[in-house]
Amino acid sequence: MKILDPTNEARATGLVLAPRLASLEGKTVAIITNAKEGTKGYFTHLDRMLREDLGAADVVWREKSNYSAPMDAHIVQELTNWHAVFTGVGD
Repeated sequence: MKILDPTNEARATGLVLAPRLASLEGKTVAIITNAKEGTKGYFTHLDRMLREDLGAADVVWREKSNYSAPMDAHIVQELTNWHAVFTGVGD
């Protein structure tokens, strides 16, 4: 029997994680969807939770033009406008 370990052994250097937000209250949060069918219900529920339960001031939605490609350049340019971003895939 051969067991394969899919983890990457390379270690990123020089990267610093952004500080965590203490709260999402009053913040602008983005949802970036890959537009697959399974994302709509999940992100709609997340949108409601962000607004009603966590007090987000605004939740903006963006949709990738191609689910299997990197994020579109125009979306990347908007990243600095948001305090937090959620993204995911669904089928």
